[in-house]
Amino acid sequence: MTEKTALTPATHTTPPAKFSHGVKKGNILQVAGQVGFLPAVEGQAPTPAGPTLREQTLQTLANVRAILEEGGATWDDAMMIRVYLTDVDHFAEMNAIYNAYFEEQGLKEAPAARTTVYVGLPKGLLIEIDALAVLN
Repeated sequence: MTEKTALTPATHTTPPAKFSHGVKKGNILQVAGQVGFLPAVEGQAPTPAGPTLREQTLQTLANVRAILEEGGATWDDAMMIRVYLTDVDHFAEMNAIYNAYFEEQGLKEAPAARTTVYVGLPKGLLIEIDALAVLN
């Protein structure tokens, strides 16, 4: 039986409850929902990257990537990405940011993706992203 390993990169705060930022078991890595918080600073509360969808989306993607890398994965290992927006009017802007980001990353094949509107994020946060990766 393969052991399950919790992942918390140095850039992330320790979760406030009994959950992990990411979990790896065998060749499967699940990244928990990430938001656009800047890298953790000890003794300070998490801080959003900025008020705009662009700032938060790019930071959220950086946070997901940090967990993928902590688990030995890259974006090319991502099989599924789920995006949760707080405003239906953000779909087009998020798609443009997402497409440009992955073009810059040199992604070989796009993962499956799903975007939905979700209103349960803390005040001021506009986007949450999670990912499922399978490592070779």
